[in-house]
Amino acid sequence: MHLVTVATQLDQWSLDFEGNCERILRSIAIAKSRGAKLRVGPELEIPGYGCLDHFLEGDTILHSWEVLATILQSEEAKGIICDVGMPIEHKNNNYNCRVIIHDGKIAMIRPKMWMANDGNYRELRHFTPWHKHRQLEQHSLPGMIRRITGQSHVPFGDGVVSTEDTVIGVELCEELFTPASPHILMGLDGVEIFTNSSASHHELRKLNRRIDLIKEATMKLGGIYLYANQQGCDGDRLYYDGACLIAMNGQILARGSQFSLSDVEVVTATVDLGAVRAHRTTSSRRMQSAQAEAYQRTYIDTRLDGGQGIRVGDEETKGSSEVTYHTPEEEIALGPACWLWDYLRRSRTQGYFLPLSGGIDSCATATIIHSMCRLVADAASKGDKQVIADARRITGEPEDSTYLPTNPREFASRIFHTCYMGTEHSSPETRKRAKDLAEAIGAYHTDLNMDTAVSAVKGIFSLVTGKKPQFAVHGGTSAENLALQNIQARLRMVVAYMFAQLLPWTRGKVGSLLVLGSANVDESLRGYYTKYDCSSADVNPIGGISKTDLKKFIGWAETKFDLPILGSFLDAIPTAELIPLGADNVAQSDEVEMGMTYDELSVFGRLRKVEKCGPYSMFGKLVQEWGSFLSPTEIATKVKHFFFTYAINRHKMTTITPSVHMESYGPDDNRFDLRPFLYPSRFSHQFKKIDALAENLPDRTTQPGADKTKLD
Repeated sequence: MHLVTVATQLDQWSLDFEGNCERILRSIAIAKSRGAKLRVGPELEIPGYGCLDHFLEGDTILHSWEVLATILQSEEAKGIICDVGMPIEHKNNNYNCRVIIHDGKIAMIRPKMWMANDGNYRELRHFTPWHKHRQLEQHSLPGMIRRITGQSHVPFGDGVVSTEDTVIGVELCEELFTPASPHILMGLDGVEIFTNSSASHHELRKLNRRIDLIKEATMKLGGIYLYANQQGCDGDRLYYDGACLIAMNGQILARGSQFSLSDVEVVTATVDLGAVRAHRTTSSRRMQSAQAEAYQRTYIDTRLDGGQGIRVGDEETKGSSEVTYHTPEEEIALGPACWLWDYLRRSRTQGYFLPLSGGIDSCATATIIHSMCRLVADAASKGDKQVIADARRITGEPEDSTYLPTNPREFASRIFHTCYMGTEHSSPETRKRAKDLAEAIGAYHTDLNMDTAVSAVKGIFSLVTGKKPQFAVHGGTSAENLALQNIQARLRMVVAYMFAQLLPWTRGKVGSLLVLGSANVDESLRGYYTKYDCSSADVNPIGGISKTDLKKFIGWAETKFDLPILGSFLDAIPTAELIPLGADNVAQSDEVEMGMTYDELSVFGRLRKVEKCGPYSMFGKLVQEWGSFLSPTEIATKVKHFFFTYAINRHKMTTITPSVHMESYGPDDNRFDLRPFLYPSRFSHQFKKIDALAENLPDRTTQPGADKTKLD
């Protein structure tokens, strides 16, 4: 028998109950228009996944029931089984639930059993896991729902839903990733369709893990897997990357976009349950199935094939085991760009302002904005009404305007503002690069010198103290040298916010701009930036991306976006341009000042966070990895220097600008990387252990044929 199934991805927004309800109903209407009888939506789609501590408020649960009441009474939800997500209080505990509804009634409520509580996830803070496996209880419905459904109580717990022609089981997000996933036992007990409602966020090079697990699950068990995911920025540092899909027997039948500006996306597939049953005829599977413990079933009096058995003219969707993925460079171009668009339109501001230094980091930020403008232009060209409406509002167009943002450079000239903030230490080369890049992408560009402001602050200090600080090249101490650099950097932040508030006014517009920061993940980890400088901004699109990946992205964008100017940024030596040139006339170099390369920083960051290494275990791992070209003593020096500089700068993470999460070793102190910010910076015990071990290890670099050139 053939049936049509649906998985959706929605760009929900935390606590936007009316908007979330509208998007849910729209997705159901699209599903029905395609002949579907089963619709699955993202995790906690009614209130939005990112409500965080608002989940502890009774109001959030109350308003979720009110939205569910609207859905139950809607024409859209008639004649189709809908799997909808919301928080529910049961016996004074909050649960993350799926509510299975059909024709104005609730069939079952399935609470989440295994919580995501690592990295960016803190579900145990807000929800209780359901640990009564294969057990159902009765849940007392609120009065507003009783009056609609005529039900006083409904099944609540770990059960499955049976229709006339198949059995449906629910698996919730993290449960797919656990070693003993629920789909295994459900599949052995006859469940043929698995639904997974997720709120899985984007991270570079991560999507394949999710898809591989779904393929493996349906290959081993046989079955149809409907994976629905949230997409977009719902008010936090995460970009949920969609990629909803339908899989059957190890084949991917349909898949949604990973990056999109669309609020609602629905994928459908026409599948044959007979193929699932044929896949399950292996002897070993039948033996395990016969021994499987039974799930309690709730029943819905309907057929997913619409009662037709064979749907004449509905060709079965063909699957493929091959899956294509975006390259990391494409992920950088698309993920932060989509997140920035959501942030811009939902903050109801008039655009972005970027201090454009002529260096590669601010260049990367500007290029991501260019990518955002390209996505807007593409969506507008395809007639996306929501994107067009948002673009008109952001640009200040009247309600009856016919403006279409179909040219990315023209659109950028309206919403993207850049400024080169030079001092006496800035070079003509960086000033020209900034101007040329702004012109290439269409930004509204300004150029200024800040020497007057810097001199004024230095003058105030000298007037009060009677002391005149000097740079190191002029005989000043390291404290003087650092303070004179920091005042330039911090004044740039002050000027940036002044310009962001008033530039629209100077152009005859109303409103203000969001300030963009440009500190990459490696510099944040090392603390190589000034606290409250122009890295302090409203949002930072590259704060979760390594310098190494940013360089590759710029090289890719030079060709892909036809921006030849980007090549000059790749060729330039990274420099802050905050100090005078020395006697050798050599400019300030970031890597020389940091005492480590960006490639080394990426390695340190991954070992510290992903491999969970302290100083001693990091040294042990790097002796294995780097021992052929660095001596144990040299490796020890590098590890100790990293941890010392990391420790003395960790306090900066408490004020870091919110950035879209992209990298598994990000140091964001808000939720992802929880650490002290006052360290014993000398790590005396750990460093002594490292030194003792280094002295006793052989130096392989002295052996014949050893390569002492560089890190790979």
